[in-house]
Amino acid sequence: MKNALLLFIAFMIIACGEKQHDLTVKGQIKGLKKGTIYLKKANDSALISVDSLTINGDSEFELHSNLESPEVLFLYLDKNSSEKDRIRFFADKGITEINTSLKNFAFDAEINGSTQQKTLEEYEKMMSRFKDQNLNLIKEKFEALKANNKSKLDSLENIQNSMQKRQYLFTVNFALNHKDSEVAPYLALTEIYNAKINLLDTINKSLSVKVKNSKYGKELQEFIDKINESEK
Repeated sequence: MKNALLLFIAFMIIACGEKQHDLTVKGQIKGLKKGTIYLKKANDSALISVDSLTINGDSEFELHSNLESPEVLFLYLDKNSSEKDRIRFFADKGITEINTSLKNFAFDAEINGSTQQKTLEEYEKMMSRFKDQNLNLIKEKFEALKANNKSKLDSLENIQNSMQKRQYLFTVNFALNHKDSEVAPYLALTEIYNAKINLLDTINKSLSVKVKNSKYGKELQEFIDKINESEK
């Protein structure tokens, strides 16, 4: 009994001595032998490192960060060259697992973690369709320009403008349909920050109390307040 008590006390001392982290980011980068991995977050207009790890033979990694509320972070890979890659992900408290490859660091990334990340991926999947359509339009416009076909060029310009409006409206509707997710104010701040104030205000007013009190919820309110103040 005495030995068991001593073991319990020793365990508690060790546990209390270990630094606790809100967020753990771990995973593997296949093919990576040497390089440095950075976990970064946005601070005003700059990205700052919150943790880093130098890889030397073992492609597995584990990084940590404090996290007051769900937030977008970036996993950077410096491969000891001029080339740098990064992976954007929406983090929440707990464990986020990111597995990828050295060859296609950002493209091959498989992220398992927060519900916010799943919501962001859903949005990005739709945005990729808009981007593909826009690339096709750019190609068609270039060909029309080479052929000096002004009527087709004007038509394609109108189609492109219409598509951009649909993309904006999709983002607004996506945010409104995900008012209980921190992704909603994040998209308002990063994707449609130059939208009409009434659209931003509509998103802001729809947010749940929890999301309003999050990092991006507070930032969206501050952003709208500044716009309203400047228009007085």
